[in-house]
Amino acid sequence: MTRTGPTRTLARAALIGGPVLVGAAAVARFAATNLCTFRRDWWSVLAAGYTEKQVVVDGVVINYGEGPARGKPPLLLIHGQASDWKSYAPALPELAAMFHVYAVDVPGHGGSDRIADGYTATGIGALLKRFVDDVIGEPVVLSGHSSGGHLAAWLAANAPDDVTAVLLEDPPMFTTLLPRAEKTWNWVDLATCCHSFLTADDTDFVRYYWVHQYMWKYFGAGADRIRRLGTRSRDRHPDRPLALWWWPVNNLLRSMQTYDPVFGDAFYTDRWDEGFDHESTLKAVVQQTIYVHTAVDFDGDILRGAASDDDAARIAQLLPNARLVQTDTGHGFHDEDPAHFVRLLDELRR
Repeated sequence: MTRTGPTRTLARAALIGGPVLVGAAAVARFAATNLCTFRRDWWSVLAAGYTEKQVVVDGVVINYGEGPARGKPPLLLIHGQASDWKSYAPALPELAAMFHVYAVDVPGHGGSDRIADGYTATGIGALLKRFVDDVIGEPVVLSGHSSGGHLAAWLAANAPDDVTAVLLEDPPMFTTLLPRAEKTWNWVDLATCCHSFLTADDTDFVRYYWVHQYMWKYFGAGADRIRRLGTRSRDRHPDRPLALWWWPVNNLLRSMQTYDPVFGDAFYTDRWDEGFDHESTLKAVVQQTIYVHTAVDFDGDILRGAASDDDAARIAQLLPNARLVQTDTGHGFHDEDPAHFVRLLDELRR
């Protein structure tokens, strides 16, 4: 057996260890991105001067974030289902330079009240009108994402004097209505999980959703192991948001911690759309409007997205004063491409 000299040993270590170190560095970067991105963004939000506040509107506590005033026009941001006002963190610092920003937690989310019998678009829309009148006190530029886009459309249509311009960020117009809703991702995934949880002998919705979400069908034999890893972490720390270093969408899990599954059940039962006529609402949005339609596809006959391309064409046609912007992002446009989101809002303030 020949002895290996120190030079050759180091050379071999470099050949073997180099890829290992590169791989370890890549894993470390991946983990840091998954675990620390929101924290980094949130520090920037606080540094930009945002504060979190609460106000009682018609007996309901509304939690919201407010940016510094500085004499700028007001902007009201309305997040989508199972999210919260902090989901706008990637865009909030830059928006503070343009607007006096108000970002609400929709009831059933974040720090706002849960209102078990009040999760309808019309009811929450009326609460937000009172919020604009009582808290902001002047007309706003308005932006709503997903179900928040429903609320933004309702508010623009029913309180036109309170809204100067509108950004509708991928709202599920027409696709939340039964029976059409049954062929959408939201219905087969979140809404169905919410409905089944409420009749199950379970008290932890985050854990329940982790185990039962629809997307596990794509993971094959690996799904059970991923489920176990997630539930093990959740069982250790049930009082804090589920956060997994290897999971790339921890921000969704973060906001799920305060989400009321009764809100999601309103989409399963169609209660959300009671008294909310999508077509007449869109026709009544007369303000300058930017309608953002994101990339979609189908899993068989299940729409994976908020609206199909045909739906988007119909929505754009019904809006009297709208520009359609199509993106190649997923549904979370303001999170995936915050710079583009900010540019579009900047257009609306001019």
